[in-house]
Amino acid sequence: MFGLGMPELIIILVIIVIIFGAGKLPEIGAGIGKGIKNFKKATSDADKQEKIEENDKEGGSGSV
Repeated sequence: MFGLGMPELIIILVIIVIIFGAGKLPEIGAGIGKGIKNFKKATSDADKQEKIEENDKEGGSGSV
């Protein structure tokens, strides 16, 4: 995708371990996971709200 092979990924992982330490990696991973989950939920909610508004403009019932 971005031209990253296995050696590049290993180097990036080693740098991350050096910077943050092995003990912080689970916390960082959990934080990133929660952030992605919240982002997906927010975009999904925005899409639902947009559909509701479109239905209201068209004279629909407003339910999705």
